[in-house]
Amino acid sequence: MNEVYEFLKKCGTYYLATIDAQGKPSIRPFGTVDIFDGQLTIQTGKIKEVSKQIHNNPNVSICAFDGKEWLRLNATAIEEERIEAAEHMLDEYPSLQGMYKAGDGNTEIFKLTNVKATISSFVAAPKTYEW
Repeated sequence: MNEVYEFLKKCGTYYLATIDAQGKPSIRPFGTVDIFDGQLTIQTGKIKEVSKQIHNNPNVSICAFDGKEWLRLNATAIEEERIEAAEHMLDEYPSLQGMYKAGDGNTEIFKLTNVKATISSFVAAPKTYEW
């Protein structure tokens, strides 16, 4: 998990795919990733369409590229309701504190479970992680 976390942090921006209400894929850039209580977590706002899509179908995919290697990750996103998770995330991303506050009714943290992540390149064997 730590190698996947470090890879996403290094990339800065990654792409999160969800399924919309019509069953079609929807993808958008994301930038938040944290480890809270031994779980890889991401953050969004409850008012966003991505939140509604995850609640409707918690199967998500992430793709990221650091210029040499790429990551493909499939997981189940489960809402982490503890306020401490939001506080921890916002401490890691102080630039978001103007838009989000822990306990504001909008800030939402998802922990990624049932994860299968693969880091690949054209010059080395893929590394796969599952947890």
